[in-house]
Order: sequence, then C-alpha cells, then structure tokens
Amino acid sequence: MTARIERVVTDGVVEIDGTEHKVENNTWIVGDDDEVIVIDPARDADKILEQVGEREVLAVICTAGLPDHVGAAIEVASRDEAVVALHPKDKPLWRETWSETWPDIDMEDDGIFQVADVQLDIMETPGVTPGGVSLYCEALSAVFTGKALQADGPGKLGGEYPALPDQLTSIGGRLFTLPADTRVLAIHGDEVTVGDLEPHFDDWVSGSLTRSGSDDVEAEGPLTDGTKISGIRLNPNDD
Repeated sequence: MTARIERVVTDGVVEIDGTEHKVENNTWIVGDDDEVIVIDPARDADKILEQVGEREVLAVICTAGLPDHVGAAIEVASRDEAVVALHPKDKPLWRETWSETWPDIDMEDDGIFQVADVQLDIMETPGVTPGGVSLYCEALSAVFTGKALQADGPGKLGGEYPALPDQLTSIGGRLFTLPADTRVLAIHGDEVTVGDLEPHFDDWVSGSLTRSGSDDVEAEGPLTDGTKISGIRLNPNDD
C-alpha cells in the first residue's frame, strides 16, 4: 500500500444569501509519491499545490458545487491539465463561482476514480446540495463526506439544513452502512469514524441535530427547517 491521505487547511469568508460566514476548510489529497487526486480545493491554490509538490494532479473532485468546495478548482486543475469532476445537479451552484466554464466530468452514483493503488467510489449523498457526493476509499478505510456529515453531526449551509430528510437518508442509508472504523473526512472540522457517529443517528432523527456531547454547537431542537420525520427515507427505494 503506497497511497496516503493528506490534509490542507485553508480559511476565508463565504457569502450565502448576502451574509458572510467565516469558514475553515479541509482540502484532501489522496495519492502516492507520483500522482494525486485533490478533493474540495476551497481556496488558496498555492498552498494546496505546495503540498502536492511535483506530483501529478490527475483530477480535482468537488463533493458539492458551493464556493468553499470549488473556489480553487480551476487553478489547481490547470497546472497539470487535470479534469474537474462534479455531480451535474450542482452545476448551477458551480456557475455562481465559475460563470464562464463547466466541470469536465459529470459524476454519477457508483462511479469510480483510480489513483495510485487505490479506488475512490462515488456515493450520492444529497441534502446540503442536490448534487452532493461522498467518496469512499475502502483500501484506506476513509470516506470523504464534504458537508453531508461532519464531526459534530449533519452539516449545514449557512446555519440551516436545506433538505434535511434527504440528508438524513444519505447518512443513514449510505454512510452508516460503511464499516465502523471508516474515517469520516469532511470539508470542515476534525476527523471521526463512522462508529463514533452512528450511535447518535436516532437522536438526529428525533430532532437533536448535533452530535451528543459537542461543546461548541447547541442542539437545534426538533427539525427547525420545517421538515417532518415522515419525510426521511432510510432506504432510497422506499415510496
């Protein structure tokens, strides 16, 4: 096994619906000494490419079309003429940052990327955005979850849950089917494991939408975005 995972942390400001939010982002680099894939280059392409070094960037994968997922995508990809991948449902969001270009690859559920000696499997995990995806690497026991799932629970957009039933369906029906020791590597915050978070899922469904025991985020109360428990489908094939 030669592939490894590296993290680059950048910080900045994102504007959502006219409100500025200070954010710190994780950009993840997967690869070996020769080639890498870059996941969610939020900003500061120079810092990300410094970490990449002389290795070839094969692809830039954006788990969502939001500015803090795609902000440095073009600059990072252009150095080595790498492809940029995004789910097609997030293309309208992409255009808010990159108005004159499109991603190169439309990602789909169960698609794969290869880098070094490992495979990244695409998992559709909508909720925060309609085209949100996660990337599972079985060989490295890691899943890159973007905003779908973070160390303190389901991720938010501007402090709210845009489509909570879809998001909880993604978490319960996809992410929590992975092995308990799978590392959860999100775009914000520290890493945890599936086993750390899965015991809190019933609390989230019942309305406590943060990880129990979190010191810096208070529970939101019952489904503050107005969605209903009956809208949550843990099996995507349910009617």
